[in-house]
Amino acid sequence: VIPPTLPLLPIRDAVAFPGTVMPLSVRREKFKRLLDPALMGSRMICVVEQRSAQTDDPGLDDLYRIGTACVILKLFKVPDGSETIIVHGLRRVGIETLTQESPYPEARVHAHDDVITPSTELDALVHIVRQASLRLIDLSANVPAESGEIIRSIEAPGTLADFMAANLPLGFVHKQELLETFDVLERLRKVNAALVGQLDLLELSKKLEEEVRDKIDTTQRQYFLREQMKVIQQELGQKSAPSQTIERLRQKLAEAKPPAEVLAEAQRELDRMSSAAQSSPEYNVALDYVQWIASLPWTVTTDDNDDINLAERILNEDHYGLDKVKRRVLEFLAVRTLRKDSPGPILCLAGPPGVGKTSLGKSIARAMNRKFIRISLGGIRDEATIRGHRRTYVGALPGRIIQQIRKVGALNPVFMLDEVDKIGQDVRGDPMSALLEVLDPAQNDRFTDHYLDVPFDLSKVMFIATANYLEAIEPALRDRMEVIDLPGYTHREKLHIAKKYLLPRQIEENGLKASQVRFSDEIIKTIIALYTYEAGVRSLERRLGAICRARASAVVRGKKTPAKVSEKDIEEAFGEKRFEPDVARHNVVPGVVTGLAFTPVGGTILFIEAVVMPGNGNLNLTGQIGDVMQESAVAAFTIVRSRAAVLGIDPQALVANDVHIHVPAGAVP
Repeated sequence: VIPPTLPLLPIRDAVAFPGTVMPLSVRREKFKRLLDPALMGSRMICVVEQRSAQTDDPGLDDLYRIGTACVILKLFKVPDGSETIIVHGLRRVGIETLTQESPYPEARVHAHDDVITPSTELDALVHIVRQASLRLIDLSANVPAESGEIIRSIEAPGTLADFMAANLPLGFVHKQELLETFDVLERLRKVNAALVGQLDLLELSKKLEEEVRDKIDTTQRQYFLREQMKVIQQELGQKSAPSQTIERLRQKLAEAKPPAEVLAEAQRELDRMSSAAQSSPEYNVALDYVQWIASLPWTVTTDDNDDINLAERILNEDHYGLDKVKRRVLEFLAVRTLRKDSPGPILCLAGPPGVGKTSLGKSIARAMNRKFIRISLGGIRDEATIRGHRRTYVGALPGRIIQQIRKVGALNPVFMLDEVDKIGQDVRGDPMSALLEVLDPAQNDRFTDHYLDVPFDLSKVMFIATANYLEAIEPALRDRMEVIDLPGYTHREKLHIAKKYLLPRQIEENGLKASQVRFSDEIIKTIIALYTYEAGVRSLERRLGAICRARASAVVRGKKTPAKVSEKDIEEAFGEKRFEPDVARHNVVPGVVTGLAFTPVGGTILFIEAVVMPGNGNLNLTGQIGDVMQESAVAAFTIVRSRAAVLGIDPQALVANDVHIHVPAGAVP
């Protein structure tokens, strides 16, 4: 039984197969630490090959995801400081994730069983592989004769394939491919192909050696070496004729119809693949690159909705108010109707949380009959997230822009860049600066991703960015976007939104019927005014949902409750009133002035208090106030003192008294 978690031992330039015994030298200190706990426990570890032998401290992305669960048979300590273990491979395992990285790596794994479908072909392949293996032993000079007895004694087809895969002189990438082949029939086919190549090479070598014994001279030596070189090149896959994979890629490229310069770059990579070995890293890098080029929608677009009245009806169905945004979208649709090649606008919806910025993007896509893409940029710090990695990096991929374009398969989606003001930056670059090219209508028709390294046309994409605070966005990026402010909703607007959108959704989500819970306008206004304090409607929807859940609980318990929600129901659900709105006095009190304030959650009033007392002409300022407000108070006091005679104030009274100004809540968020 394979445990769900195993210590992880990465190895270089070697592959462990189930059913085989092999020595492994452990030199790195981090991986020496796993040996003692493993020996004291189940003695089982997961052995997996690194993608690159140069990586000293590999992470999960630096390893292949299929390894072998092995049991440690013996441990030897070598005088040079390294440790050698003898392991016996048990089963193939898939590596899901790392459960710990220190003091030694440990991974969550799951076992893979061989896929065996009994057939005549399987029996024939077992016989062919066994005979070819015995023939290979006869031709090999350094293979012990006992190997033939081992091969004859192996009955299981999968075990035979693994034994030969472990002992054939194949490249490590080729061996890893065999390890990842779970279908025993397919694995036997691959092993048989490798055996045939090795047999051809050994038979040719034997034939050439016999000829060389008769006549050893310079000409024969050169011929021998040339013939060996040809066989080696054939075994490594260096064939001049293009493979079926390359032909399929050429066909896909022709169907994708990329621009001429992109097609030329892809053709160069295909030519490199034709001359490279299929097991070489360069071949796989070129293969991934051409597949990305062939799968992008270079000419595919969706048909826009030209019916402006229908689009307006959809926008009004989905959102209440927001007339400015709706008008701008309808203007764009009108321009697109008159001029099909007009570039997509770059909109930035700026406003406090909960006013419907993200949902508005989905509604715009539905109104325009376009595909919708949304990526959240909050917290990203790596420029490569936007523009991709260079192909020189292991595991390189295009950026999120290109990935999402390929995913929707269209050149003109509505692309929402959510939380653009939450982008960070560090030593890996500045993602906000990387957006400058994406969000510039003058140059995004030739957007260049680092991975593709060829221009891609983003001019048909309708980009919509969302932000809570424009101050956090770089001025250069802010200048490229058409900013549309979404202010907070008024109480009247919240009432309409609650009745038309929030309540029906909450009643449905909580399994109620409209006849089982009814909210009057006054009850909704009470919740808005006394239990929420926000620009949007998220908190309001949560409050309505809480009452609906309470009503659902009462229905399930069989309680007889009136359908109409009362203030008593609100108090039971929420307790005391959360917010008490400030009210300006009708009777003016000397020394108290009512001021107006703007906040991200709407307008409010605040009180400014002042009192005069005997003193030395000083001005005292207290309360939650910032520098600008302090300067305003000092400036006002200066004007009073400088114009005392005009205002009818005794200058001596100003000198003989102190003034104390207090703002209780001037800068409370």
